[in-house]
This record gives sequence, C-alpha cells and structure tokens, in this order.
Amino acid sequence: MFISQAFAQSAPAAAGGGAESTLLSLLPLVLMFVVLYFIMIRPQMKRQKEHKAMLDALAKGDEVVVGGGVIGRISKLGDSLVHVEVAEGVEIQVQRPSVVQVLPKGTFK
Repeated sequence: MFISQAFAQSAPAAAGGGAESTLLSLLPLVLMFVVLYFIMIRPQMKRQKEHKAMLDALAKGDEVVVGGGVIGRISKLGDSLVHVEVAEGVEIQVQRPSVVQVLPKGTFK
C-alpha cells in the first residue's frame, strides 16, 4: 500500500540557472575566507611586523625578556645572537628572535 504511493511520486525538478546557481553556491566559501583573513591572518601578520621592528631596534643596555621568561640586560649584539646578562658576571647567549619583550629602563636591577 505505501510502496505504490512512493513509486507514484515524481522526481524533484532539476535546479536551473546555470552560472547563477554556481556563484551562489560559492558565496559561502568566499565569505568564510574573507572572515578568516580579517580575524586570523591579518592580525598575525601585524604581530610579526611589530616583533620584527622590535628586534631591529634592540640596542646594548636594553632590558629584555627572553622566550623562557628570563629577564636580563643586553650586553652584546650580533647578527643572529644576543648576549644577555642575567646576573652580575653571568651572560647567556640567545638567538635574536627569542627576545619576546623589551622592558622599560630600571625594571631589571
């Protein structure tokens, strides 16, 4: 009884419109990419640019925080390495990109 009714139903009509329907189906994908760009990619590029500017502005005597949380004063600068004095007579060498933050003068005593 129910099976014969199921066979009697006609197939849904095919969607027409061609190029118009293709553009409408791609719209959510394009919209998601635009939102992703403004929420994730653009702020990350801005942070990278600020970090690079901070690394280029490093100078001898600056007080910095290194990636592991070590605080010290820059005693020597190289192209890829920075010598950071963490205590009286104790220096560590770190790679330049591992400097996370430049502290205000007088923070490290």
